[in-house]
Amino acid sequence: MNKNSKILVVGASGMVGSAIIRKLLSLGYNNIIGTYNAHMPDSTIFTQDDSPADMPKELKLERVDLTVQAAVNSFFSDKKPEYVFLAAARVGGIHANNTYPAQFIHNNLAIQSNTIHAAYQNGVDRLLFLGSSCIYPKLAPQPMKEEHLLTGLLEPTNEPYAIAKIAGIKMCEAYNRQYGTRFMAVMPTNLYGPNDNFDLDNAHVLPALIRKFHEAKMEGKKEVVIWGTGTPKREFLYVDDMADACVFIMNLEEEITNDMFFSYPAPCFVNVGTGIDFTIMELAQHIQKVLGFEGKIVFDPSKPDGTPRKLLDVSKLRHLGWQSTIGLKTGIEKACAWYLKKKQKK
Repeated sequence: MNKNSKILVVGASGMVGSAIIRKLLSLGYNNIIGTYNAHMPDSTIFTQDDSPADMPKELKLERVDLTVQAAVNSFFSDKKPEYVFLAAARVGGIHANNTYPAQFIHNNLAIQSNTIHAAYQNGVDRLLFLGSSCIYPKLAPQPMKEEHLLTGLLEPTNEPYAIAKIAGIKMCEAYNRQYGTRFMAVMPTNLYGPNDNFDLDNAHVLPALIRKFHEAKMEGKKEVVIWGTGTPKREFLYVDDMADACVFIMNLEEEITNDMFFSYPAPCFVNVGTGIDFTIMELAQHIQKVLGFEGKIVFDPSKPDGTPRKLLDVSKLRHLGWQSTIGLKTGIEKACAWYLKKKQKK
């Protein structure tokens, strides 16, 4: 990509999409289009310091219902983007995946299918599809390599979402094989950071714990109850690191992408993570300390744990020359500070 390339970020109002836009703006890209679904996003999510600001002049936002094929086709035909970051998705934690399995598979399949096909039809130079580490089997060897895809049964609690993401990967591969497109994918580990979802019914574990500990402290509670046993291990990546990795991959030289992403049957995707994991108990203790909650942590083993361990093998990406720079302690401090600042503004 050059600084004047027409770059489309699909899902600009989400945590990952807004982080990608922040990264692009910080690097001087000046022709960025972002899509959103329901409400025009606040301009502060696209700034580094979350300070009040006008919408950056380098960024144009448009409302598009990505589940409607005709709307997506019309949008691509009109805008003719050169590069596409496909960051839009319906996402959530264990509770949301268990409660809304039909919406998770239907919405994500529709978003991906419509966007990838429209990108092909309109001659997009490169597309980067954002998947999820839940694509791997529940009992996959640890750490999980790209080659472990489709080698075992999925975790039942998020199977519909995982199947949708697997379909997105395979769609990219199929279009590359048949049409010579240059569609790549990244499989991030658990993401967190600014613009995260803190709704306790739909949030992932880290933002949900931030909210739980903060509210418990404010209400003077003596304990915080957490689902499961606390023993599962998870890897966490700060979303600005993820955005940096996405831009890095999109800008890889042609020769490297040919060998790494477009040599079928080699996977067209790469894992993105830290290569380090923590138990849910350790995560909770980190957040408890940062927020200053002095009560007890209580685990409820009657609730599901999910996959026992999810650690990505990130050697492929490190070989390409990228690795994360924001550790969990620093990341939690940043995420908590962002959450508390947002709470103060309400």
